[in-house]
Amino acid sequence: MSEPIDTPALSPSAPDRTMLPRKPKWEKRLPKQLSFNTLDAHRTSIILPIEVSTTDTSEVPSVKALLDSRATGNFIDRDFVWTKGINTWSISCPIPVYNVDGSPNKAGQISEVVDVVLRYKTHSKRTLLAVSSLGKQNMILGYTWLKDHNPEVDWQTGEVQMNRCSPRCEGCHVIRKEQASRKR
Repeated sequence: MSEPIDTPALSPSAPDRTMLPRKPKWEKRLPKQLSFNTLDAHRTSIILPIEVSTTDTSEVPSVKALLDSRATGNFIDRDFVWTKGINTWSISCPIPVYNVDGSPNKAGQISEVVDVVLRYKTHSKRTLLAVSSLGKQNMILGYTWLKDHNPEVDWQTGEVQMNRCSPRCEGCHVIRKEQASRKR
C-alpha cells in the first residue's frame, strides 16, 4: 500500500498515551475542525462528474461530487469508500465536524482520510479527502478545493471550467501549455 502525501512509514505499535501523538507531515496540513451541510443537493447545486484514482491500488471509480462553498473541507462518503474498497488512513487526532448551523454533526468526528487523485475533465490533482457519512452525497468538494482551483462556474448552464487555477496546481500547467500551443 502506498502512503499519503509526504508520509513517513506508519508504526504498527500503539502510541504512548502519556505523550501527545506526533503527527506526520501530511496530517499537520489537516484543519483543526471541519463543517458541512448534509442536506440533499437540489437543482441549484453544481454536481461534477469526477474520477477518483486511488494512490495505492490505482482503481478508478467514478463519482458525482457536490460543489459546496459552505463546506470547509473536502469529503468522501464512508459507504462509498467501503463499497469501492478504497483504503483509508487513520489520523492520530480526530477532527470535530460541525453542521452549518454550528451543531455537532451526528456522523461524528473525522478519524480517517483517503489519499486519491481527483480528475475532472483534463484536470487532475492529488487530494486528501475526509471520510464521513454524507447522506445521499458521495463526495463534497468544499471551499478549500474551490479556493485552490478557483474554477470558472457558469451557474446558468452548470458548466465548470478549470482555467484559473493557481500556479502551484500541477494538474493545470499541462493544460495551460496545451491551450497556449493551440492558439499559436
